[in-house]
Amino acid sequence: MSLTHAPIARDGGTERRNVALLVCAQAFLGAQMPMLFIVGGLAGGSLASSACFATMPISLIVLGSMLTAQPLSALMQRSGRRIGFLAGALGGSLGAAISAAGLATGSFALFLAGALLTGIYMSAQGFFRFAAADTASEAFRPKAISYVMAGGLVSAILGPALVKLTADALPVPFLATYLAVIAINALGAVLFVFLRIPPPPPPGIGTARGRGHGALLRDPRIAVAIICAMVSYALMNLVMTSTPLAVVGVGYDASHAADIVSGHVLAMFAPSFFTGHLIARFGARRIVALGLAILAGAGGVALAGIELGHFFVALILLGVGWNFGFIGATAMLTAAHEPQERGRVQGLNDMIVFGCVTLASLASGGLLNCSGGAPDQGWTAVNLAMIPFLGLAALALVWLGKLDRRAVA
Repeated sequence: MSLTHAPIARDGGTERRNVALLVCAQAFLGAQMPMLFIVGGLAGGSLASSACFATMPISLIVLGSMLTAQPLSALMQRSGRRIGFLAGALGGSLGAAISAAGLATGSFALFLAGALLTGIYMSAQGFFRFAAADTASEAFRPKAISYVMAGGLVSAILGPALVKLTADALPVPFLATYLAVIAINALGAVLFVFLRIPPPPPPGIGTARGRGHGALLRDPRIAVAIICAMVSYALMNLVMTSTPLAVVGVGYDASHAADIVSGHVLAMFAPSFFTGHLIARFGARRIVALGLAILAGAGGVALAGIELGHFFVALILLGVGWNFGFIGATAMLTAAHEPQERGRVQGLNDMIVFGCVTLASLASGGLLNCSGGAPDQGWTAVNLAMIPFLGLAALALVWLGKLDRRAVA
């Protein structure tokens, strides 16, 4: 398929400066996500009328991300990445402020409203990886995506450390954590002032505007990339969301849960230093398949026991599997569409992915707390739920491979 739309201008200095800024944004602004995922369920459990609703704040963050993925993508297509990322930081600040007010007043409804608004930031952060590819050469693109994801290493350390410092800093538990999130968004937004990624020029009269949503989804390369990203992210969220509740539920304390989540988030982003090189050498599809296999291994370790070691190893494998599966699927997606389709396909991808992540997050609390029996039985139910979805993604990869072999033949 020939390109019918002028590409974004590229030069080596611009692509590397943009990647460096996005790495910093992922590192600093991204710290709020492990913070919110650690305390969201615990704070929600203290406000909710039933333990079944404890993970609802996290679910609403992901729901907010799903609902705003398409509008944010369209805004960035029209006005540039900088405006979209500033809107994300503003949403993160407002969401944290409203959640803080909910904690201070004991209002679960207000706390949930803040969580929903926080999803604007989560949605914007999801586009950091796509923005890294915008001004990158074809050879540098997988590495650019991978380097930006590697910025999460800092957020994996910074976020849980801030939770430990702030969780009990004020009389209302976790209130200081949400105030810290406001500060992170306000300070981190300054980075985007220096970002230089122009929006794609609008197509001229008579030039192609790209495929519609239906045609995009009928493209096997796009469909399989979305399925693999959806499964990788949703299963990671399913298990991670319930982990702090499971750890505390079986007798450990919140500091153990923070350490386990910290190890998990480190594992999510540490491989990013070489994931791009692996994709360039072996192909995105093989790296996605490896990620799915590692996710299956995480489930196996989690089912083997509930000692701290089991939690640590399972969550570390979960992070590595997510990294290979999600970055590999992102690389597949960026190679499967035209420049003029960028906003449409990326918004569609993140809307579908985070829609499924929302369902996984909602299911996580229900499986853990309301599937009957003790917390260890709920933890078993959470991990068994991974099996059919891993099977779906594996079948999708096999199907795409058969299509490619048929096309070559």
